[in-house]
Amino acid sequence: MWSMLPRNLKTKKKASIITQGINAGDVKKLQDAGVYTCNGLMMWTKKALCDIKGLSDAKVEKILEAAGKLVNCGYVTGNEALNLRKQVVRITTGSQALDDLLGGGVETMAITEAFGEFRTGKTQLAHTLCVATQLPINMKGGNGKVAFIDTEGTFRPERIVPIAERFGLDPNAVLDNIIFARAYTHEHQYQLLIALAAKMAEEPFKLLIIDSITALFRVDFTGRGELAERQQKLAQMLSRITKISEEFNVAVFLTNQVIADPGGGTFVADPKKPAGGHVMAHASTVRLMFRKGKGEQRICKVIDSPNLPESEATFAISNGGVTDAKD
Repeated sequence: MWSMLPRNLKTKKKASIITQGINAGDVKKLQDAGVYTCNGLMMWTKKALCDIKGLSDAKVEKILEAAGKLVNCGYVTGNEALNLRKQVVRITTGSQALDDLLGGGVETMAITEAFGEFRTGKTQLAHTLCVATQLPINMKGGNGKVAFIDTEGTFRPERIVPIAERFGLDPNAVLDNIIFARAYTHEHQYQLLIALAAKMAEEPFKLLIIDSITALFRVDFTGRGELAERQQKLAQMLSRITKISEEFNVAVFLTNQVIADPGGGTFVADPKKPAGGHVMAHASTVRLMFRKGKGEQRICKVIDSPNLPESEATFAISNGGVTDAKD
């Protein structure tokens, strides 16, 4: 990954985009808009770049031309794509059964969405992943930091302590490696994502959690009259999240609410569906449905995935986070 920030590069590659004739002032404008790498730059449309204050059409053309010389955004062979996939890290959920269901764990460069009713284990898995991500790679961790955007007031730092102790990690060190922000509007949520790019360009993050992704959209947009605008804004945010996951090789774990489905039919035992409609469905790489089981047991089912079979696994919630269910 070629960064536009000199401090992110080795000396030999220092200020690479500036050496292509782009001045530092224009680089600063891109940074302020949340663009920190050449790969990230190529994910922006010309129109969006021209909307950045101080960047004209001619400047944008020159910047894109310079970035195009530093990164390959064209075709690659299947073997090259396979080698790129080897960079993917799979982070343990804390449950072997759940890891097996997910093909090894929650993977980077992908969006994993978990939807279900309240008290089905979505937030508990999010807290467990906050700790598991900080484990070394050889212990099925991500060896990286965590960013947690909370839209429902569910993050509990004290919950991290027993989970960290279970994994043999220092709770204080684990908490220091988690950055947390409480979002109150969908616009605030989007601004937090833009600010996150600056941090990810500087530090080794491996997980982004948003709990939950649709809550603020359901509050800020009401009625059918605002549905089209809501879906457009949601699509823009999900696009931004997808770019972050691929640009910085981080795993994204989103929780989602469910809504009643009146059209579910009389013969459907539990007529509920995830919020966000088709926009949400198409953006998620892996969709998981959570439901309650007996006692502390929970059931996770793969609803959609490009490489995982539609199957389910049972896990449990303990004081130490998500774990395997006892027979």
